[in-house]
Amino acid sequence: MFKRLFWLSVGLTAGFGSSFWLMRTVRRTVERLTPQRLTQDAVAGARSVGAELRAALDEGRTAMRQREAELRAEIERRTR
Repeated sequence: MFKRLFWLSVGLTAGFGSSFWLMRTVRRTVERLTPQRLTQDAVAGARSVGAELRAALDEGRTAMRQREAELRAEIERRTR
């Protein structure tokens, strides 16, 4: 009798726990996929890409100027 009662309570607990977890997961997914949230995520992504692109361009320009200065110094050293 106690074995059956024990396994019944284990089954009920597991069933309740998994259904609660599943409902919470589904709610979070639905909330994440609302049109407003998708728009916000797209805007944030575009802004971050723009910022990264500007940083990459600045870094490239700095490296270009540094290399150009090195090359000019090399040419000047050779012509003397």
